[in-house]
This record gives sequence, structure tokens and C-alpha cells, in this order.
Amino acid sequence: MEQILSRENMLLAWKRVKANKGAAGVDGMSIDAFPEFARHHWERIRSALEKGTYRPAAVLRVMIPKATGGQRPLGIPTVLDRVIQQAIAQVIGPLFEPHFSDYSYGFRPQRSARMALGEMEQANSDGLRFAVDCDLKSFFDTVNHGLLMNRLARRVKDPRVSRLISRYLHAGVILPDGKREATACGVPQGGPLSPLLANIMLDDLDKELEERGLRFARYADDFLIFVRSRSAAERVLRTVTRFIECHLALIINEAKSKAARLRECTFLGFRIHRGKLRWTDAAVQTFKQRVREVTSRSNGQNVRSRTQALRRYVAGWLNYYGHSRSYSQLLELDKWLRRRVRLCYWKQWKRPRTRRRHLLALGIPRDEVKLATRSRKGYWRMAENSIVQRALTKQWLWHQGVPNMRQQWVDLHYPEPLGAG
Repeated sequence: MEQILSRENMLLAWKRVKANKGAAGVDGMSIDAFPEFARHHWERIRSALEKGTYRPAAVLRVMIPKATGGQRPLGIPTVLDRVIQQAIAQVIGPLFEPHFSDYSYGFRPQRSARMALGEMEQANSDGLRFAVDCDLKSFFDTVNHGLLMNRLARRVKDPRVSRLISRYLHAGVILPDGKREATACGVPQGGPLSPLLANIMLDDLDKELEERGLRFARYADDFLIFVRSRSAAERVLRTVTRFIECHLALIINEAKSKAARLRECTFLGFRIHRGKLRWTDAAVQTFKQRVREVTSRSNGQNVRSRTQALRRYVAGWLNYYGHSRSYSQLLELDKWLRRRVRLCYWKQWKRPRTRRRHLLALGIPRDEVKLATRSRKGYWRMAENSIVQRALTKQWLWHQGVPNMRQQWVDLHYPEPLGAG
């Protein structure tokens, strides 16, 4: 506890929580308001933590949409509890980290989803063309607190720290309708401590698979096991299901779990197609849905604001999904995105005389301007009109700040050597 509460550790925890931003919890306190609160109350809170009398606040539950449909519950702790949880994770994480499996890639230093996907690619190259695709049903909501605390006790020896973590697990949630709900099981998603607790809980599964000599890749509660034949995949699915349900008290979603060819499985938004990583249909639809929201005719923002939002979103999306080999599909998305932006401009230039002025300024001859401005076609069809495309060229759109997805993909895959050019 003294390590957790040290000035250096707490300052680092606050810096990370501040950088992650995030919404206020049940107390309504924002990130910006926290420093003033801490100046007046930290000594009292620190004393309570040292004595073991501190009681965490309940988390605020919000529902966020899932890429595959439906909603996922997210728990938002107060800023104070996020700082304390981050401080705990910074101290106990290094106790567990050296003992975690090499096949575990989620929320660990120097590891990433890209590395987990690399494991999937390598398994396919090595001839492991079948897989066990296991889906843990509502994992974060069903973690058994007793089993988790037993696993924590293997390396956390300070009873004050164990008791504090247990209190976080039992803090309860405030539902969207204002009612309070007890948390007899589960680890609320949204707190800085949750990813580490998930890895601790699933480490026994990793060790079991390693003892069996199986190749796998796990990212949090999402994992694939790679084998050479369908019969092996079916056998591993049966035995792994039994282990998970008997030893970890977790539930396998039978409707979503399967033993199948690797190319029929999806992992972290990707699939294997002809030996290469490709995006899943769900990943593409999520991209399009977000771009539609930004470029919606009823959005209300001007085109400049929408362009800035698109740049941020596309940069983040490509940072994760850009490592695939879906180049032809990326070109289609790039073209589609430009059409969505042209729609925004055509909508903004609503009056015929406004459209006439802009088209003339962009070099379109007067007789062609008349054809475009008098057209009765809808916004989406006009966004593909040859006259509008010649006015709002790719180069002109890029100059306005519209993302150049093709160039970003090329830069990601073929970066220039340091010192070149």
C-alpha cells in the first residue's frame, strides 16, 4: 500500500488518467475539477486508504453500441477511483507481468492487438489451418470474485490492497434509471484495473493451453486456438469448454463458439483470406456507420468541422485496421468517403445560385454549371455526378483536409527510411 500511495506513483497515475480524459462518474466530478478537490481532500483519503477504511464509490453504468449489434455495459468510476485504480495497477501489474503467457497480448506493456494478429497469420503459414473459436459469454459480468481474489493472493501479500480491490469489485453500479445494483460477480469494464484483473483471471487458461502444447493467441477475453485438423479442433473445443466452465466458473457461448477452418474465424475485427489478413464485414460496416454519422445531412456542423472529425476518426481507424492487406477494399472506402464529403458540400451549397458561384470558381464551364445546378437528382446521386466530381477533385478535397486514406495506407506499409529524401 505504501508503494501504491507514494507521491511518484500517484502523480504518474493522475497523469495517465488525465491523458485518457473520460466522463465524470456518479459524483459528477470532471477531470478538470479533480486537482482542486485533491488539494483539499487527499490527505484524508490517503489516511483512509492506509487504515483500510476507504470505500469506493459505485460506478456509473452506460450502454455503448457493439459492432456486432446490441449494447455493451460500460462502468465509469469516479475520477478519484480511476486514479486509485491506476495507482494499484502500476504496482501490482509488474508482480504478475513476468509470469503471464507469451501468447497473451491484451493490455500488456510492449504488446498489442497487431502482435496477436501476427500469431494468427503465422499459425496459418505453419499449416495450422483449423481453429477453436471460443466466445466467453459476458465475461466481464460473470467473473467469480472468490476465484479472482484467490489468484490475486498468489502475488499480492498486503491484505489492505486485497481488501481494497475486493471493495472495488463489490462497489455496485448506478443504472441509467438511477437505481443502484449490487455486483455479486463481475469486473466492471471501464476502470483502469479491469484489464489487469481480466488477465489475472484468464492466466490459468493460458497455462493449461501451454501445458497441452497448443498454439493460441489471446487478447483479453477474445482468443483463438490453432490446430491442424477439424477432429483436433472439435476435441480441443470440448476439453477447453469443460476446463473453462469447471475451473474458472465462466460460461461458453455455444452459439458463437465453434471448431472450424481458420479462414472461417474472425479475430479482433480481422479474418484470414488467401493467407492474408483482411477486415471483417463488421469492421467495414462500423467504419461506414461512423462516417455516415459525421457526414449526415442532418448533422448541423459545417464542412470544416466535419472534415476535422473525419481526420481524427480515419487516423485512429487506420492505426488499428491499416495493417491488413485489404488494399483494393481500402481504395473503395477512400472513394466512398470522398463521395460522402462531396454530398456535404452539395448540401451546404443548397441554393442554385450558391452552387453556380462555387462551380464557376472551381473551373466548371457555364453551360455545364447550368446542367448541374438545375438537376433534380438527390444529394447522394449528385455526389457522384461527373460535373461535381470535376469541380471537387481528389486533390481539392485533400487540400481542404479530407483524409487521403490511400496515402496513409502506403505510408503505414512502406515508410520511408530515416534520413531519406
